[in-house]
Amino acid sequence: MRSFEKQLADAWPIAGQKDEGVVLAVSGGADSIALARAFLALRGEPAGCLIAHFNHQLRGQESEEDLQFVQEFATRYRFELEVGTPPGVGSNVTVDASRRGQGLENLARQVRYQFLHATARRRGFRYVVTAHTADDQLETVLHRIVRGTGVGGLAGIPGVRRLSEAVSVVRPLLQIRRDTLRDYLRQITQPFREDSSNLDGRFTRNRIRGSLLPLLERDFGTEVGASILRLAALATETQDLVSEHAAQLGRRSVRVGVDGVRIRRDELRNQPPLVVREMLIQLWKSHAWPRQQMNRSAWEQLEQLIRNGEPGSRQIFPGRISLTVDDDLAILSRLRTNRSPSHEDDSRV
Repeated sequence: MRSFEKQLADAWPIAGQKDEGVVLAVSGGADSIALARAFLALRGEPAGCLIAHFNHQLRGQESEEDLQFVQEFATRYRFELEVGTPPGVGSNVTVDASRRGQGLENLARQVRYQFLHATARRRGFRYVVTAHTADDQLETVLHRIVRGTGVGGLAGIPGVRRLSEAVSVVRPLLQIRRDTLRDYLRQITQPFREDSSNLDGRFTRNRIRGSLLPLLERDFGTEVGASILRLAALATETQDLVSEHAAQLGRRSVRVGVDGVRIRRDELRNQPPLVVREMLIQLWKSHAWPRQQMNRSAWEQLEQLIRNGEPGSRQIFPGRISLTVDDDLAILSRLRTNRSPSHEDDSRV
């Protein structure tokens, strides 16, 4: 067994279990091709491994060549293949992303995961497996530090995330550096595709990958990457602890009434602000309320009003979320709008 294959098996033993069906997200790039080849080596056959390729149609001929490469790869190694495309033509994705203020990269990620989730649900598979590496983790943490983040942001990319009750996404390569995967592909003489957009300096992540991280490793030693990964692991443990306390607080203090979400103020008064804010974030997520414009200042203002606001206080937060405070309760609800759909709020999810 080659070194990378053993690392994958150690990180996620299910990789070698033939009877566990998985959806492998394969773009054609080095990381995902290495993942697919390692799964094949561990299982000895492609049974139970479905390759899913999403063609975003954003890079013209290059996107079509990526698709052709993945099709030929799947045929050669006898993988089942499913291909997804975004609704409408590629140019519509750009317009929609601009209108909603989400950014093209974020919207592309959403539609890709929707496709991967739907594919797994349709086949009755529990797992979607992606090829995010330790380098992706480093870039994500540095990106969030540059933009500004809290403990949750420092945690980086989660190793496992539920897409639904039935399907989870698993990222077993988060402790493995990208160079290891490319060495593996050279050993087995396996070609792969290069994404030209990864060299586009207009994207912050590309500048982090191509300039900032190499600068840090050159000036402060190659161990700086390992130090950032340890920080991410510690932040993950901390965030998990805060999240559990916040969930317990939510179960004690939050009830849904006819007038909105009711929060018992007395339950919050002696709680750490960090736990209260995390509880509110969880509440926002559970109700699918928009969070794009809820920055740290907004969360702090919300938490302070719920704790200390005078009875009768009222505030409208981004996404048309109304807070009303009385003696014992804080009531949150989303205001309705009579505007036509063509003028809907840009902050809406």
